[in-house]
Amino acid sequence: MDVLRTPDDRFETLPDFAFEPQYVDDLRGYEGLRVHYVDQGPVDAQRTFLCLPGQPTWGYLFRRMIPVFEGSGARVVVPDWLGFGRSDKPVEDEVYTFDFHRDMMMAFIQKLDLKNITLVVQDWGGILGLTLPMDLRDRFSRLIVMNTAIPIGEDLGDGFRDWRDYVARRPDLDCGALMQRACPHLTAQEAFAYEAPFPDQRYKAGVRRFPQLVMIAPGMGGIETAQRARQFWQSEWQGTSFMAIGAQDPVLGVPVMSKLRQIIRGCPEPLVLNDAGHFVQEWGDQVARAALKHFGDH
Repeated sequence: MDVLRTPDDRFETLPDFAFEPQYVDDLRGYEGLRVHYVDQGPVDAQRTFLCLPGQPTWGYLFRRMIPVFEGSGARVVVPDWLGFGRSDKPVEDEVYTFDFHRDMMMAFIQKLDLKNITLVVQDWGGILGLTLPMDLRDRFSRLIVMNTAIPIGEDLGDGFRDWRDYVARRPDLDCGALMQRACPHLTAQEAFAYEAPFPDQRYKAGVRRFPQLVMIAPGMGGIETAQRARQFWQSEWQGTSFMAIGAQDPVLGVPVMSKLRQIIRGCPEPLVLNDAGHFVQEWGDQVARAALKHFGDH
């Protein structure tokens, strides 16, 4: 497998992200591929917040939430998917499949032996992450879910198709510029942090592939797993949930999230952020504080 590794100097001066990088390169089935993660708070903490970003972002997206979660006395773990952030980046587009990423995250959770997990997800972090608890039931206890979906081969509408086609026409998508348009409050330095993992187009196979993998047509990879996940959340989930919605999201906004809420057993009324868009974590300190209050954490 042809793999690229982003030079460390691309990450040297990112604002509000002074977390020491951690790496694992011996995940079962992924030996030799280096996966980066942030790991803050006590390793033996009672609770662990596992934060999964989506496309085209990485752990930097959670920088506003990490200190709030850590301040409750918890451990906070934020891995980067292969192809993103400081994790290794396979060059060939065909490497990137639903199962490639899901199996990696399953191996990561087991390798670190994470327990009593509060799963924190958005975008592809949810498309993949919401399929994990059903197969690791003794490890998950709570959920914080932001703009995402559990697609099972059904059309997500014109907004998603437009986004998928937009990315397909831009093999060297400028992730920093995209984030600054989606989150106008970002500084130029913060916007660059989202382009930092990708020195050039060769590093962006994951960025290109993820929109093409969303299961919006019958027969796509991951549908069977997602169908099992829907059944799990509807009928078997016993944990506590919290939902936050960026109302300005034209694709996975209030209508889609309202449907997802009906799938998640016991999910309460959501926190709706009227000014926030798809990347809700950029308003994450507010979300994190509200979630901790909901859970009764101190």
